[in-house]
Amino acid sequence: MAKNRKLGVTTDIRKAMLKNQTTDLLVHGKIETTEARAKEVKSIVDSLISLAIKEKDNYEEVEVTIKKAKLDTKGNKITELVKSKNGKEYLKVVKEEVKEKRQKDMPTRLNARRKMMRKLNKVKDNEGKKIDLPSMLFNEIAPKYAGKNVGGFTRIVKAGPRRGDGAEVVILQLI
Repeated sequence: MAKNRKLGVTTDIRKAMLKNQTTDLLVHGKIETTEARAKEVKSIVDSLISLAIKEKDNYEEVEVTIKKAKLDTKGNKITELVKSKNGKEYLKVVKEEVKEKRQKDMPTRLNARRKMMRKLNKVKDNEGKKIDLPSMLFNEIAPKYAGKNVGGFTRIVKAGPRRGDGAEVVILQLI
């Protein structure tokens, strides 16, 4: 029976640590950690990438009508002066209907996206914008590894013992 490594910490701390390291590896491309932790993260990342490869083209294009605020040339919302029933005036944002094409996930891809979100944290880039990691897995990482067999998407390179406690430090990176 296969067991996960306990890594010397309690369950909730271990799960949070693996979630953080998995997220960091996918965002940055490589992380430096101990060998035992790297082996655990490697298995998680390989399974996520395999799942993304399997479901990367499982969606349909849908045209959606959206009501959104009309913007001027500077990007500000356009407003108009309107009178209410009791005679008071207020500013109302002018709306416009726009048709957009969007990707609608099929049920198995949606399930895969939810599985990924269980293993990953929500992250923001340097400018404060949210990074959608499941979309990044489907659209950027999965096409890169599409020709490969299942597994083998990461590499562990030994970096030597850590100075304080002598633990074996490795660099885990996406190939």
